[in-house]
Amino acid sequence: MRPTLAVAGSVVGLLAAFGWALAVGSEPVPWPVIWQYLTGRSAQADPGTLVLLTDFHLPRALTAVAAGAGLAVAGLLMQTLFANPLADPYILGVSSGASLGVAVSVLGTGSAAATFAASVGWLGQWGTTTAAMLGALAVLALVLLAGRWVRSVVSLLVVGVMIGAVVGAMVSVLLAFAAPAQIQRYVMWSLGSLDGTSGADMWVLLPVTAAGILLAQAVSPSLNVMLMGERYAASMGVPVRWVRTAAMVATAAISGVVTAYCGPIAFLGIAVPHLARVVAGRSDLRLLVPLSALLGAAVCLVCGVVATLPGTDGVLPLNVVTAVLGAPVVIALLIRSRTLVGS
Repeated sequence: MRPTLAVAGSVVGLLAAFGWALAVGSEPVPWPVIWQYLTGRSAQADPGTLVLLTDFHLPRALTAVAAGAGLAVAGLLMQTLFANPLADPYILGVSSGASLGVAVSVLGTGSAAATFAASVGWLGQWGTTTAAMLGALAVLALVLLAGRWVRSVVSLLVVGVMIGAVVGAMVSVLLAFAAPAQIQRYVMWSLGSLDGTSGADMWVLLPVTAAGILLAQAVSPSLNVMLMGERYAASMGVPVRWVRTAAMVATAAISGVVTAYCGPIAFLGIAVPHLARVVAGRSDLRLLVPLSALLGAAVCLVCGVVATLPGTDGVLPLNVVTAVLGAPVVIALLIRSRTLVGS
């Protein structure tokens, strides 16, 4: 009964957050206009308000859904793969790898980042996204390789941070030789935002993120068995190497495409999976994957609305809001987990 209530409540919360995101912003959209658009009666709506909804609020809301759901699932996969409650794409350097891919694409070729979609074409979007995925996969492979020798939770976190630092240094080298306009674009992108996407970008962002989540759901039964240990899982007939590779590909695809379009977003990947475990009351990944996706999408929608500073002309970087909401969760986890603190 509790899992059913958890999923149902998460769906309701997601729908409420999505409606809020459509209505609220620096310029609000009246609910009647939203209802007319959703029911196919757009001709009755004010044209100016309708453009505001379809060209700004709706892409931002869909981006928040994709980013939040994807990063939450990616964080869940990494926490499972590394048996590490503090693993997520941002802390272990995977987002830094994706950032390096974007930097190579942006600063190395002189083209604009995927988040500045107005100045790039279809091939440019896919090129930047692919570069981000490859960068994320490379860093994830390095951290996973280090995990074969480093068993301590804290030590593995340090390894991820160090790899992220090296990758960050490589980005700094590219920035040192880039043009001032490119540097400004990259710095603004790196702060995190949901406002850099258009309706056309959804044809890249949504399918890639959905594919990564579906792949995670497909391997979730095998990952449940692997929680008992890889040797035990292999004795039960689980193709451990294939499952690990599939989970890595899903994480890299999600982290790469989200980072390419929204910048490196922190805390969602680490905080939301723990929230899902609390809500579900169990650790079954078959339930946690969809529940994390629903909760992640809802949380990111709320963060996106707060970042727009409704009623004002200002906009906060998304990472400011996610840090304020996510940092207390991480601190509470450190305080409550005696094993982690003592390792």
